[in-house]
Order: sequence, then structure tokens, then C-alpha cells
Amino acid sequence: MPKIAIINPNTLAVLGLKYILQDVMPIAQVDTFGSFAELDANEPDSYFHYFVSMDILLPNRDFFCRRRNKTIVLTLSFDTSQPGGFHCLCINVPEKQLIKSLLTLVQSAHAHGRNLPATTNNRQTTDNGTRKSLTERETEVMALIVRGFINKEIADRLNISLTTVVTHRKNVMDKLGLKSVSALTIYAVMNGYVDINKI
Repeated sequence: MPKIAIINPNTLAVLGLKYILQDVMPIAQVDTFGSFAELDANEPDSYFHYFVSMDILLPNRDFFCRRRNKTIVLTLSFDTSQPGGFHCLCINVPEKQLIKSLLTLVQSAHAHGRNLPATTNNRQTTDNGTRKSLTERETEVMALIVRGFINKEIADRLNISLTTVVTHRKNVMDKLGLKSVSALTIYAVMNGYVDINKI
């Protein structure tokens, strides 16, 4: 199981990012640290990635420079004066934009997700152990949800009733074992159902 470390003294930012990362990579273990000393005391080289705030990065730059390919610097703006050579992630944006930035980072850094473990482990299974799969209509509904359409717009586009859309929506979430549109967005992009540029 890959391990991810978030090193940031801002508790609220850490909790929010941890929640999102667990959606992006449900098979990863996400550990949080309020300081570099806490990370250093917990086998720092066992982590697949470090998400580190600027105020932690700067005084510990030597450590992170040696692990540059594993380090993502958390920034509060898209300012061009970001630390050179590091991947950066602006966290001062709405959730949908943050998820899109994370997915873009995952796709570019990991060959469109091919170097990551599969994210489909959370699909539910039937009584005989086979996986439940989405129907063609459920896949269409999922793609439209992820692209930001509301139930009525989906019903109009697919020429089905509003009740049918709600039923398909519930079935999609149940079959995939997901609980939020953010998680559904991540699943759809990571598995090639929706182009990241269309969300």
C-alpha cells in the first residue's frame, strides 16, 4: 500500500487535503504531520509522495530537494515565484478546481495513472464474488454528473424521466461504493470515462 505524507501545520487544510487524497487514491495510506520533526521521526523515506507546505519546505529544502520527484509543494496562489523544480499545488481554490489540479498532476506525473495501483478496488461485488459493473446508461449518467449537469438537464439530454436519472445516479454510487460527486469525478477521470478538460 503506497503511503502519502502531508506535512503542514494548518490542521484544517491538512484534513481537507487528506479527505480529497483518500478519494483520489483510495488504496493509499495518508499520514499527516504538523512539523518536519514529526515526519522525520516516522520513517520519512517510506512515503510515496510528500505534500508539504512552503513554510515547512524552505527550512528543510535539502531533504526535499533530494526527493524532488516525490515532493508536491502546497501553495496559496498561482504566483510565478514558486520554488523551482518542484511540482506545486495551489490549495486556495474551490474543491472542484483542487480535484482537477490533483488529477492533472497524477496524470502527468504518473503516465496518465498507469503507474498507479488501480482505483477500482472499491467496487462492490455480488453474492457470487463477481464485480457489479455499470450499464451503458449508468455510464452516460455518470459522465454527465461529472461534467456538472443537474438531474433535470441529464433527463432532458438523455430523454429519460427525472426519476430514472435519480435511480441511475443512486445505482452508480452504490455499485462503485462512492459517497460524493467529488469521488465520482475522480473515479470517472482516473478510469477514462471523462476527459479531465471537460469537467
